[in-house]
Amino acid sequence: MSTHDAIDVAKIEDTSLSAFYRDMNAPERRTFWACFAGWTLDGMDFMIYPLVIGTIITLWKVDAGTAGLAGTVTLLASAIGGWLAGYLCDRIGRVRTLQITIIWFSFFSLVCAFAQNFDQLLIARALLGLGFGGEWAAGAVLMGEVIRAQYRGRAVGSVQAGWAVGWGLAVLSQAVMFSILPAEQAWRWMFAIGALPALLVFFLRRYVEEPKIAAETLAKQKAAGDRPSLWEIFSPAIAKTTILASLAATGCQGGYYAITFWVPRFLTTERKLSIVGSTGYLATLIIGSFIGYLVGAWLADRIGRRNLFLIFSLGAIALILVYTQVTLTNDVLWLLGFPLGFFASGYFSGMGAFLTELYPTRLRGSGQGFCYNFGRGIGALFPFLVGWLSTSTTLGNAICIFAVAAYALFFLAAYALPETRGRILHADA
Repeated sequence: MSTHDAIDVAKIEDTSLSAFYRDMNAPERRTFWACFAGWTLDGMDFMIYPLVIGTIITLWKVDAGTAGLAGTVTLLASAIGGWLAGYLCDRIGRVRTLQITIIWFSFFSLVCAFAQNFDQLLIARALLGLGFGGEWAAGAVLMGEVIRAQYRGRAVGSVQAGWAVGWGLAVLSQAVMFSILPAEQAWRWMFAIGALPALLVFFLRRYVEEPKIAAETLAKQKAAGDRPSLWEIFSPAIAKTTILASLAATGCQGGYYAITFWVPRFLTTERKLSIVGSTGYLATLIIGSFIGYLVGAWLADRIGRRNLFLIFSLGAIALILVYTQVTLTNDVLWLLGFPLGFFASGYFSGMGAFLTELYPTRLRGSGQGFCYNFGRGIGALFPFLVGWLSTSTTLGNAICIFAVAAYALFFLAAYALPETRGRILHADA
């Protein structure tokens, strides 16, 4: 059978969200929980900086655009790290690459805690980004290959929900640390907590195995002396897929980062909430995000990856327009956080499975790692651009302009790409 064989999704008997988990064997469940934990801690590490950005601005007297630059640099570095990690996945294996990336970003989160000025923090965040991007690439490929075609959307999407859990842990850490410590110490402890993911590597080394199709493909390549090159994803046969998938990833991540990076600051400046007072507003956003991930995971197998992207991108555009452009009471704004988080995050549940299914096994790590993290790299400009534009207009306007543009790009690129639901993956050379 070819790489593009597909199951008849209409004949799947159990379409419930949890069906994949009930049908898993022990190795599959260990892989699921390892990747879920990885995404959780990945999300926590990234979201710590947006939560302490106000403190950094006050403490080191930097403007909003410069402060946003640290977020941009993290994402730009993650784009490079994700591409290289994806390539390593195809050269040394998915599990080994995942171990390396987790140790890397955990170490540099700890380094952030000891930064003495903004330039040092900027460098540490850039180095953290290399591992941050690589962890997603390795984990997404690993999960996509372990899970069977009929469950792939739900399983990979459920793992994606770990990001919302990590975001919630970051907000909880903020509420605790800023309540018991002065601000100039609390932000350092939050970065120190971000080093905890390193403990996950011990579990990965002992319990998680390389996917069978990846191991078989790697063995064939070694025997034939035909290893994939870093640039093969741009060969004529697959270049169009790589370009369109990269644009889709740019749109979905640019919109997400424009919102999540600056909404905490939006709440404390334009809505005049305290750091601790804004926690409840962020909580509804995070809960909506978590539910969005789970519903998106179910919809990815139910209605297809492409339809999921189209519906959620339109929903995100509508919600961010209302959230930032309509005069609302704080109570209404609090309630609106749920649907905003739902639509601005839920489509990510389909991205991992979608990118896995677009590429043959020999190029899967490279292709998935490049496309998703190219999107991160260009999307990385959005925190900086929002901060820059906010110096000449309101922060709400700046968030809205870039988020709407990004989600429109996501919609158009997704519309141009094929549906991949139900594709069966095979070992190849």
